[in-house]
Amino acid sequence: SLTLCVCFVIALSTFPTIFSSRLVQHELVANYSHLFWVKGSQPDLVPYLLLAHIDVVPASESDGWEAPPFSAKEIDGFIYGRGTIDDKGPLVGILQAFEYLLMKGYAPRRGFYIGLGHDEEVINNVSGFNGAMNIMRILKQRGVQLSFVLDEGLAILDGVISGLEGPAALIGISEKGSATVKLSVSMVPGHASMPPRESTIGILAAAVKRLEDNPMPRSFGLGPERGMFEHLAQKFRFPMKLIMSNLWLFSPLLGRVLERKQETNAFVRTTTAVTMFNAGVKVNVIPSLAEAYVNLRIHSAQSLQEVVDLIHSTVGDQRVKIELVDGFDPLPVSSYDERSFGFQIIKKTVLDMFPTVTVAPGICIGNTDSRHFKDLTSDIYRFAPLWFKPGDAQRFHGINERISKSNLEELVAFYFSLIQNCDINKLPEPHTSVHEL
Repeated sequence: SLTLCVCFVIALSTFPTIFSSRLVQHELVANYSHLFWVKGSQPDLVPYLLLAHIDVVPASESDGWEAPPFSAKEIDGFIYGRGTIDDKGPLVGILQAFEYLLMKGYAPRRGFYIGLGHDEEVINNVSGFNGAMNIMRILKQRGVQLSFVLDEGLAILDGVISGLEGPAALIGISEKGSATVKLSVSMVPGHASMPPRESTIGILAAAVKRLEDNPMPRSFGLGPERGMFEHLAQKFRFPMKLIMSNLWLFSPLLGRVLERKQETNAFVRTTTAVTMFNAGVKVNVIPSLAEAYVNLRIHSAQSLQEVVDLIHSTVGDQRVKIELVDGFDPLPVSSYDERSFGFQIIKKTVLDMFPTVTVAPGICIGNTDSRHFKDLTSDIYRFAPLWFKPGDAQRFHGINERISKSNLEELVAFYFSLIQNCDINKLPEPHTSVHEL
């Protein structure tokens, strides 16, 4: 909490125009989160929301960082530090862009909100419960409806997708659901000198092995991942171009190819990960209790209940108690057609800055604060123009998280243009020149 208070003081001094402008209403939410309301000159235009989060996951220099993880040290044109990707880069981009706009005398026609949560990185499904959830409740109580929400999520992938010619900007239009399931086996404890034929550990290990040996069914092509590959099809060489252009026929084939790698298997199905296994307190005692926790990321074609039912049938052992700890269904799919205001504005802004990039809808396999706002809008997008090259994904929540100075400048320029592009009454032509920063 002290760190977040210090961050607030720094924000006041770093973005003085935002905190002093008559156009901006600022309020503290749940002590540490922030909500900004920027009133537009045309109240008939439906407002939108830009989201980011202040908190970061833990980091220690002893893990092998090239620079102290909270130093923001610059090495060869890169700024190293925990949160540079997730999510301080986009956060600073939004605030710095808005600061510049206000300094230049900008006053928006379309009103908008900026929401900065403080607990997105909290583990399990309470992520954003105090920050984003309370921001959402405030807006809901005030009767606010949003044109769209833009949060972190996907990025610009350059050389990451095998066989794709050129970089691709993927705009997340949905998120996979999530579930945490507890498996447990109980029996009377005993001495290791007289072991039973099956122990709690053995029974539970067999159940876990069945879950790993029998993954959830392939669902590739039945969710928003289909639109992503169809949009990217023309950037692949033959025969992949033919396959991706005809997913009505080749979805099963492509699904079998994608499931071979763990990075792409996440697009194919609900994934199953055994993350915790606990049993035993002494080397010569047969444990009375064995527990395992399984984390599942639910494909858009399935529901939470369907996944739980499949776990029961796959385990198939009444001695194994199965409990749903927490979970939620996959998020609704946001619009991305030619009439979709939010998607097309984001797409236009990307193409203004990066004309050679291919823009496509995508699916987030992780979860963001934006999921809490589904009652306020039907269109939630997850994207920031962060450039990801091979190996960069491992820096996300890992060691040596970094952002290049040029990419940080691009983030500022992106939000600088996006805010101005949102002022139009109707959708623009496919491409116009970029705003001057």
